Amino acid sequence: MFSITWGSVSGWWVPVCLILGVLYAWLLYRQPVNLGKNFRLWLAVLRVLVVFVIAMLLVSPLVKTIKYDPQKPLVLIAQDNSSSINTFKPAGFSSAQFINDLAKLKQQLGDQYDVQEFNFSKALSNGLSDKFSGKQTDMAGALRQLNNRFVNQNIGALVLATDGLYNQGNDPQYEAKNIKTSIYTIALGDTVAKRDLLIGNVNYNKTAFLDNDFEIEVLAAAYQSKSENMHITVTEDGKQVFTQTIPVTSADFKKIIPIKLTADKKGLRKYNISITPVKNELSTQNNTETIYVDVLDTRQKVLVVYRSPHPDITVIKQAIETNKNYEVKTVLLADIAAIKLVDYSLVILYQTPAEEYPLLKNFIAKSKIPVWYMLGSQTDLQAFNAAQNSIKISAGRSESQEVLALPETGFSAFTLSDSSRKKIAVMPPLLAPFGSYGSAANTAVLLKQKIGAVATTYPLLAFADDAGRRTAILTGEGLWRWQLAEYQNYGNRNATDELLSQSVQYLTANANRQRFRVYPARNVFDEGENVILNAELYNDALELINTPDVRIELKNQAGKNYSFLFSRSGQSYQLDAGTLPIGEYSYTAATQNGAQRFNASGQLTIKPLNLETRQSAANHQLLNTIAKQSGGQMLYPDQLNQLTNLIRKNDNIKTVVYEDKHYSDIIDVKWIFILILLLLSGEWFLRKREGEV
Repeated sequence: MFSITWGSVSGWWVPVCLILGVLYAWLLYRQPVNLGKNFRLWLAVLRVLVVFVIAMLLVSPLVKTIKYDPQKPLVLIAQDNSSSINTFKPAGFSSAQFINDLAKLKQQLGDQYDVQEFNFSKALSNGLSDKFSGKQTDMAGALRQLNNRFVNQNIGALVLATDGLYNQGNDPQYEAKNIKTSIYTIALGDTVAKRDLLIGNVNYNKTAFLDNDFEIEVLAAAYQSKSENMHITVTEDGKQVFTQTIPVTSADFKKIIPIKLTADKKGLRKYNISITPVKNELSTQNNTETIYVDVLDTRQKVLVVYRSPHPDITVIKQAIETNKNYEVKTVLLADIAAIKLVDYSLVILYQTPAEEYPLLKNFIAKSKIPVWYMLGSQTDLQAFNAAQNSIKISAGRSESQEVLALPETGFSAFTLSDSSRKKIAVMPPLLAPFGSYGSAANTAVLLKQKIGAVATTYPLLAFADDAGRRTAILTGEGLWRWQLAEYQNYGNRNATDELLSQSVQYLTANANRQRFRVYPARNVFDEGENVILNAELYNDALELINTPDVRIELKNQAGKNYSFLFSRSGQSYQLDAGTLPIGEYSYTAATQNGAQRFNASGQLTIKPLNLETRQSAANHQLLNTIAKQSGGQMLYPDQLNQLTNLIRKNDNIKTVVYEDKHYSDIIDVKWIFILILLLLSGEWFLRKREGEV
């Protein structure tokens, strides 16, 4: 469907164009010729139409085209594919039959609905699945992905088939509110708790220090087991280190048990926590839990030197000490004589030039200790420029300006979480020295300065490796503002802590200056998680290089080998080994730089996930709440045949017709030129036939 619209052009041009056509035809055919009067009249009409159309092309009104695009209502089916569905199913429930019945919904609704099927556990996948093999359940994440994928589309209904149990992500009730449609929940599982003893949760620190005591908290639960005795045992590498017997006093019994252990061996220690099974217990999979604690010989020490008190000092100390591997000492520059500098792995100079204290200056120059320069209004820029070669600041006057943080996507020295990057991008401004900034070629920028609405190339937080010394430079002060703003908006300070802690880990990662170093992203990976390893190689000048290939071989306890080749990442190496079977692995990596060969070794562990067995009673109350708040309904598997009628009878689920309006110049309409050609050709043919051409 199309029509003429005038836009900024006046509609009075239509009669003008028509009059022009009539006038032209009158001048052409006014004198008597060898044509009949009626024949001349028809020729004049053809000429009027031609001139009118050509004149209209010159006026150039707009042609409005309207298309109507009907969109059938979407019916989304999201089916829980986690292992708890099959592990704790009620009597008479057939998971295979249920999937077949759920698949029939697409056929029953017919062509009037666009039915799309998904399954989810830790992540959302296309299609239905009868495997029920998921080790984790993130219901809120699945709802969020569906909402993002079909945003602004005609979602008529969402069918959510699950037992209501989740062990990852947020409360799904809040994500369900963001989906503006009716949600029909299919309540799977059994709400009646069966006879079962289980470990509900284990709280513990992942690091401990040699010869120190540390405590773990075990949430032990028992259902339908009143008057039984719960025997809890903890073993370290097969040796029993704790045991306790607890009487079960109710049918729904829960108790937090504190367990004190001693870290008497250095390295990664494995602890098995188990509850002895009782007779007729539903499942024994949830009776055991394995944890790993990294026992450290000593903490790395970080020295923060400052000229005068500042609230940023407390923020820096708190953030770094969230990692138990680090101990932070803060000291005034005037009191540094009492500090034994060789005990420290990192020096942070907060608005303080080392040149003011020769002993500190000489120690930094000779030891190659990593240094983090933090600038502010008290910084002597001339002394700062002389102390390092990574960033130079030219300033005509001693002034500061407010700058926002702009995370750089190409930074690869270490990884900040996406949530932290998003938070940092909206943090309050820091105060940075006013001037012109220049960066050396070997400087990696994590945060750039954004001045007002203008994104600059000036560095806010940058890292460099200068002849074997790792350095960092923060060109602004006011981290205390970030901590307060983050706590006020999010109820935590995770982004600020992560930024400072990760930076310190990177700076001190190779404090002992091994020429070749290979280390996993962490010592313990969850089952089904991709195993990530990093490698660093230094040349004779202690400069980071990644020219030669690095190969690694992982071996599990059964003797099976897995061989890989590292990929180059920035100036170092990284390997994504994918998912590996559960177990403990040793690894050996090798490379060669010129005539020199290097080797590195270590260990990592893939631990099993028992999250799906920690709860046996389905949460149908949650499913009922989600359905009611959306205007839907909760159904049971044997009521699945009612779902088709419920969707058909829901007046809110209907086809939506979208109107698409398109405006174009009349000169772009091709058939008008064909019309002009036909009119002129017709007039010429008639006159030719009558001998008037």
